[in-house]
Amino acid sequence: MQRRLRTAVWSAGLSVLLAAVVVGSAALGPVGIEPRIVAMAILNGVAVPSGIETGTATLPVLDRPVPVPGLEFSSVFSFPVEGTHEYIVVQLRLPRIVLAATVGFGLAAAGTVMQGFFRNPLADPSIIGVSSGGAAGAVAAIAFPALVPFGGLHLAAFVGALATAFLVYAIATEGGRTPVATLLLAGVAVQAFLGAMISYMLVHSGDGLREAVVWLMGSLRDRGWSDVAFALPVSVLGVLVLATYARELNVLLLGEEDAHHLGVAVERTKLLLLALASIVTAAGVAVTGVIGFVGLVVPHIMRLLVGPDHRVLFPTSALAGASFLVVTDTIARWPTGPTEVPVGIVTAALGAPFFLFLLTRREVHAV
Repeated sequence: MQRRLRTAVWSAGLSVLLAAVVVGSAALGPVGIEPRIVAMAILNGVAVPSGIETGTATLPVLDRPVPVPGLEFSSVFSFPVEGTHEYIVVQLRLPRIVLAATVGFGLAAAGTVMQGFFRNPLADPSIIGVSSGGAAGAVAAIAFPALVPFGGLHLAAFVGALATAFLVYAIATEGGRTPVATLLLAGVAVQAFLGAMISYMLVHSGDGLREAVVWLMGSLRDRGWSDVAFALPVSVLGVLVLATYARELNVLLLGEEDAHHLGVAVERTKLLLLALASIVTAAGVAVTGVIGFVGLVVPHIMRLLVGPDHRVLFPTSALAGASFLVVTDTIARWPTGPTEVPVGIVTAALGAPFFLFLLTRREVHAV
């Protein structure tokens, strides 16, 4: 009961923080908007189904318009907000902010899983090559667009990330067992190979070189609601399923042999955890590029605050990761010159010194 209360209190507090960060971020920009107006504009966008509407669509078989029923939505709130301000908030700033929160949510959750899985605070979602695989897929799509005629950049990065994760798992698995040390070494080797392939493709990327380099640094610039629609369902559903394995993660901290004796199907659980964490990471990498340190620093900080119990650590890390990436992206898009700073540079600039600070205080230790 105490654990559930602590989880609820921390989650509620971090949810309020996330809401405040979202409103504050949407208020900042070349056109300053009061946070009160931002909050009203966001609430005006909340809609619920109110009935059935009939539209038309042309079916290839009939080659003529036919009536097609669909849901009709109506707004829950109707606060008086100037049209220009509502457009800036809802159509220009909010998609990027929601995407940042979604990706940060997923990366921090995946980082929590990886640190518990490897029992190492230096583990993060890229440790088995997911980020490198996504990078290779995206750079291939940019350098050789004829290779990926359907789906474009997002799909190429997503498929590359997942393919790399399962390749590493297949290499490390022998006789139905997947030793953690072998998995880690296989990940390092595959990342090195993919790094060489990415360098080769960059040399031959021609006019796409700048786009590829910016993508490798991680950026949320010019992202819209279509990007949110790609990443949000995968990230949220993946994290919710991962949260159901919090108890198994706690038991795995004791060691695989002890976990087996305590009734955990170790190999099946490891496969599920790696697959889900890879899918969540791949969804983020596919739309934003490679963003480091979110899955490394945020879970470690939350572990120091709430303890190692994954039933508390998992939801709090995910919420904290969402706020962290929204804040860092707000810093990234702050006007500092003719070119926007990629958010991956900001997360590294903030995350690396802080992690070194923890290291010098001997706060970094095995979980």
